[in-house]
Amino acid sequence: MSRLLVVDDEANIRMLYTEELADEGYEVVTASNTAEATEKLQQTAFDLVILDIKLKNENGIELLQKIVRERHDMPVILCSAFSCYKDDFSAWLADGYVVKSVDLTELKQEISRVLAKKAQKAKIGV
Repeated sequence: MSRLLVVDDEANIRMLYTEELADEGYEVVTASNTAEATEKLQQTAFDLVILDIKLKNENGIELLQKIVRERHDMPVILCSAFSCYKDDFSAWLADGYVVKSVDLTELKQEISRVLAKKAQKAKIGV
């Protein structure tokens, strides 16, 4: 079972993702801000981070950069209500990008794709 960390400042989004992704067989842990996410990343091993870009008074891109710097093997999927961030060079550090929607089909597909890619890299020793 893969363990996912969902970082989003909206409680209803965290609840929706938790329920939907748990139904897919994932263990889901949530964080409402970058400090909480950083603490959970230090305490627990995760297979993937799903990260909102626009957090209350914070920027998820900064957390993305920190994860890439400190945990280069930790895949991150950016999930934002704003598609304009796809053109931001900093967003390109992420392994995936999904525009937020109440229909989580695209997010679920991206999670599967990114986790399969991570497993393949581990298999060949990259």
